[in-house]
Amino acid sequence: MSGESVPQQGGSGQPKGLLQQMEELMAALDADLSALDADLRDASADRAAAPADRAGTGTGTSEGPAPGAGASQVAGAG
Repeated sequence: MSGESVPQQGGSGQPKGLLQQMEELMAALDADLSALDADLRDASADRAAAPADRAGTGTGTSEGPAPGAGASQVAGAG
């Protein structure tokens, strides 16, 4: 084999060089990462803006007992 790889064809019928392919891939990756970053920032802002809405949802935090955690003790106390 002596460099017989077939280059990708661009929209104009011209073969793309490796550098051009890499630049296009990096641009697409950058756009995807920017969109993901924006989504994560929105989700983080939503969580920070409404901490009371998330209390007691079972997120693994130690904000108190789970719902119904002491119900059997209260029923037998009377």
